[in-house]
Amino acid sequence: MSNQTNEADSNDGVPKESSEEDRRTSGRSSNFDPLAPYKSLARRLFQIHRHVTGLFMGGIIAYVASLSKERKRRLRSFPSRFTAFLVRPFVKRELRNLPFPVQLRRRLELLGPTYIKLGQILSLRQDILPKIITAELKNLLYNLPQVPFESIRSIIESNLRGKLEDFFITVDEEPLGSASIAQTHRAVTLDGKIVVLKVIKPGIRDTVETDIILLRWLGHFLNWVIPQYQPRRLIREFGSYTIKEVEMENEADNAEIFKANFSDVDYIRFPEIYREYSTRDILCMEFLEGITPDTIELSEASPDRKQKILDRGAEAIIRMLYKDGFFHADLHPGNLMIMSDDKIGFIDLGMVGRFEERTRRRMLYYFHALVSGDIEGATRNLAAMARVGKNGDPNGFRRSVTDLLRRFYQHATHGDFSLGQLIINSLAIGGRHRIFFPVEMTLMTKALITYEGVGKMLNPKIDIPTLSRKHALKIFQDQFHPASIAQELWRGTPELIDVLMRLPRITADSLNHLEDTLTDRTPKPDSIQNLSGSIMSGAFVLAGTMAVVQGGPWPLWSALFLIGFLFFLFNKQPKS
Repeated sequence: MSNQTNEADSNDGVPKESSEEDRRTSGRSSNFDPLAPYKSLARRLFQIHRHVTGLFMGGIIAYVASLSKERKRRLRSFPSRFTAFLVRPFVKRELRNLPFPVQLRRRLELLGPTYIKLGQILSLRQDILPKIITAELKNLLYNLPQVPFESIRSIIESNLRGKLEDFFITVDEEPLGSASIAQTHRAVTLDGKIVVLKVIKPGIRDTVETDIILLRWLGHFLNWVIPQYQPRRLIREFGSYTIKEVEMENEADNAEIFKANFSDVDYIRFPEIYREYSTRDILCMEFLEGITPDTIELSEASPDRKQKILDRGAEAIIRMLYKDGFFHADLHPGNLMIMSDDKIGFIDLGMVGRFEERTRRRMLYYFHALVSGDIEGATRNLAAMARVGKNGDPNGFRRSVTDLLRRFYQHATHGDFSLGQLIINSLAIGGRHRIFFPVEMTLMTKALITYEGVGKMLNPKIDIPTLSRKHALKIFQDQFHPASIAQELWRGTPELIDVLMRLPRITADSLNHLEDTLTDRTPKPDSIQNLSGSIMSGAFVLAGTMAVVQGGPWPLWSALFLIGFLFFLFNKQPKS
């Protein structure tokens, strides 16, 4: 039996600062203090400022350490070397000699759960951040110290307004998993249902909300320093997803949407939500019993069984992405369950990605082109989803992506092919050419990489494009089935009827306007003369305003305003 958890299994190496902060926030006084939010904000601001300053100084030290011996000789790079010498005593001893990416990861860990979550999301953004940074951020901690069961009991009882025994026969004191935001416990309801209680940790919501406010301020500052990495946009995306994760009701809604989307498939499962035991701070869901894909039991299964599991998993993920446009955005092997009869179960549904209808269609065409080997189609559809930044080079981006696709397809003949890595590399090329993509695309690549990773666990020689092509082609054909096209047309019927009803009036008004334009013999005003008069009028008014602001003598600014008004008056054209 596998523990139903929402993060990885190891607690090793968790910094003490995180657990101390949890204990501090959980032990807040219940007395009302109107200044408490501001005190908390100021305290957290000071803590973040200390780590950001330390990271900046540590970055200077790391930069100087990375210089070649030639660049350190005599007075070469003297300003950087002297600055590093001055700031060295102010950086923590255990961090000052580490490379910059490692310093960044460690400081995110020291700042606690919100920043660990931020780092985990940033680790996917190879389209914006350098690869050396994203590779290090993938080593961030997933599990955090456990909250004592008495605190969990208190939260459950206060939310459900009753004793624990009034709702559950048993609740395991040992958690199934302890993540950055919530902790999970196995329980049995009074009517004998085995469930999982996911309980938000004490003080986490306040901490997350405070951190996001401060992060947004930091994003505005960083946008001046490192605009090429779009920090404000990254922080805005992170805040949007994280705020939703601290609301258990959002995860309940997500689970029910997934369940409805796959209601026609009995071998793909999502946990049932028990709303009567769920609140803003607690999620009560069905316990999905099974094993994770990385267990020895599954590695020793027969080839036919492995192929069936792979086929069902591929169908689920490709359907989420390219048919429903609503997908699991925090997918890893621990969130996949292989249940009895080889049903595939998905858990930890707090973070989801959504594609708008237009983006979903483009993604489907792009993915279908990728697995079909259509280089031109893949490049065209990828570029259509991009946003060109300042000084962007869309033509250079298309050429680079085309070259990348050719190289990947050549490797595919040797069995070395990763769709997820191909998409990540394409997005990274976009970053170099100032071409940017929606955050959902990076979340999508995480799902695809998990799908490929699990596939290679079960079958190292798996042909990912062939397996994917079958399911993508089915969705592609459904998209253009006459019934689907008829449904789309029927959906747009009200707007079409409205246009047809207004068409006679629109046509008549257009013809009247055209006739008036053709038969109008009135002399047209000199637009150049009008423009010059307007400029002169505005210039004198602006000069008068500046004179007032600078404390100039009143005769001066009065005269300026008067001249500006006269220019305006004589510039007006008589009405025809």
